[in-house]
Parts: sequence; structure tokens; C-alpha cells
Amino acid sequence: MKLLAPTQLGDLTLKNKMAMSAMTRSRANQNGVVEDITVQYYTQRASAGLIFTEAINISEQAIGSPFTPGIYTIEQIEAWKKVTDAVHAQGGKVVAQLWHTGRVGHSIDRKGQLPLAPSAIAIPGVQHFTSQGMRDYETPREISVEEIKQTIKDYGQAAKNAMEAGFDGVELHAANGYLPNQFLAESANRRTDEYGGSIPNKARFVLETMQELISAIGGEKVGIKISPFHPYGHMILDNPQETYTYLIEELNKLDFAYVEIMKRSPYFPGPDHYPADDEIELFGKMINKKVIANAGYGRDTAEAELEKGIASVVSFGTLFLANPDLPKRFELQTELNEPDRDTMFGGDAGGYIDYPFLSE
Repeated sequence: MKLLAPTQLGDLTLKNKMAMSAMTRSRANQNGVVEDITVQYYTQRASAGLIFTEAINISEQAIGSPFTPGIYTIEQIEAWKKVTDAVHAQGGKVVAQLWHTGRVGHSIDRKGQLPLAPSAIAIPGVQHFTSQGMRDYETPREISVEEIKQTIKDYGQAAKNAMEAGFDGVELHAANGYLPNQFLAESANRRTDEYGGSIPNKARFVLETMQELISAIGGEKVGIKISPFHPYGHMILDNPQETYTYLIEELNKLDFAYVEIMKRSPYFPGPDHYPADDEIELFGKMINKKVIANAGYGRDTAEAELEKGIASVVSFGTLFLANPDLPKRFELQTELNEPDRDTMFGGDAGGYIDYPFLSE
């Protein structure tokens, strides 16, 4: 079974081709510090070939949602060391996913400051979870060029902090409607300077950030997650295929480890002008790095994806959330625990560290 065979990713030797994908769980404290419950959560899932952490705020300015962790204070770094030490003690590998939420936030949880985004355009038609309940999205403040340059530096410092915390690498979260994704999408970016307008200009933020990460810690420890056709967060591109083809061609010129491709969700259908192509087939073949396929896979569909020979690893979200011993369950073809969707975001141990192992 290909899923259970070892593989190489950058400078990491993985014991299987199953990754636990990044999933926001909102269990950090109000200072963005993960606690002992989070150490246990990740340690339980160390049988994954690779763990991607929940998205981690790179700076105070990056915060979008309450109870999400950071990696920009000494206290946060020290707390993450407990996680990486525990995962490594179980023979696991763990990568920090680096996060700036951009316009996906609210001033309630940002000390009264509006979110920053490529342009002053609010997300329409949906609300945001805040520490004071659901709220309409605010119109963000357009980020200045000086602030863009500082944000790129913040990513580099966060990567260095991740190394100090003992992580095996970092992943740029450029998917799912957050800041790097916003620069690529005309629905969020109407700038007329060097970070807007043409496709090369809109891709500039992602490429400069990747260059910063590679420079900070070495390309063998760096990856990126993209979601070309996923419209979550009102990410609507005029020509997503042309935009991501250009982005991938430019990423191919950089020296780093992998690209994780998040496929579109059936729960978030794209606009009519979006291609119907499978993202792994379409974009994966263009990439000259290792490819990780993400979103919606089960045991058989993941095995079939690896058989195609485009993806080297498959990442699983809710299946790992509910099944801490997912590789063993796949190996034995046993029944899977069902995820409790009411406890996915925020709360305590319930729906977090109490999912049973097969041995239980």
C-alpha cells in the first residue's frame, strides 16, 4: 500500500505518505499560547508521516480569530517547544503552517484595529466568528507598501522562531482566502501599484514571501499551500488557471521542498467561469517539487491519487481530527470514528483529545 510506504520530503524522511493537514482548532489561550492539551493533541497523531500544525499567526498584526496560536513571543515559542519535543519523542515530524489572515478577521479580536488587506474590500454575505459571537465582516484597511515589506520580514522571523521552537520546517499558508491568497484574487486586490493589476504584480507578494522564508531557514525546510479553485473567503479570480500557471512557473525557479495543493470543496462551488479540471492533474503536473494532495480524500481515493504518480503525499484533515491513529486504521481497514463538528473550533478536551484509539 503506497500510503503506508516511507518517502522523502525536502530533508525529511517520512515513515508514511500520510500527512495530517493544518486545521484551526482555536484551543490556544488569549495570548496565543498553546497549552498542555495541545501537546497531547499533536502527540496522539504522531503516527502521521508528517503533521502540519494548525495555522500559526506570524505577528500580532496577523491575527484574525480568537484563541488561535502565535509564534512571535518568547512565551509562544517556548510553548511550541513542548509540542515539537513530544511529537519527536514519538518518532513524528511536525511543520509549522505560517499564517496572516488579512481581511479574514475582526477588530474585536485585534485590539480595535481593522484587519489589513490588499484593498479595502470586505468579504460579502457571510459573518466571522469572534470572541463576542458572529459579526459581519468589516471593511479592512488597505495595507501600505511599507507594511507589506514589514509583513514579509515578519514571515521570515516567524520561520526562524519556528526553527527555535524545534519544528521540522514551515509551510506558507497561501490558500483558503488568507492574505497571500487575497493578493492573487481580483475580488480582494484592486491595487494599482507593484502589488496589483497584472498577474505578475498580484503574484509578487507570494513570491517575495517564499524568497524570504527560503533565505531565513533554507529551502529544504520550506513549502507552500495553495488552493487554486477554492473560492472560500470570496476568493474570485478573473482567470485562476492563468494566474496559478504563472505562479507555479515562478515558484519552479525557487529552491524549496514541496507544494501542497488544496482541491476545491463541494460545499463552496466556484463561479461559472472556473475550469472543471482536477487541480492535482492540472497544476500538479506543472510543479517541479514534491506535490502533496489535500482535501476530501479517503483511504481508497488517496491510494488512487498516489498511483497516478503526481502526488507524493496525501494530507487528511477531519479524518485525522477524529482518528488519531489513522494510519493504523487504514492499514487494518477498520471502522473510522466520526468527527464531532460542534467541537471543531474552540472548547476544551471534548472533540479534541478524547477520540478513541483502536486499542481502546
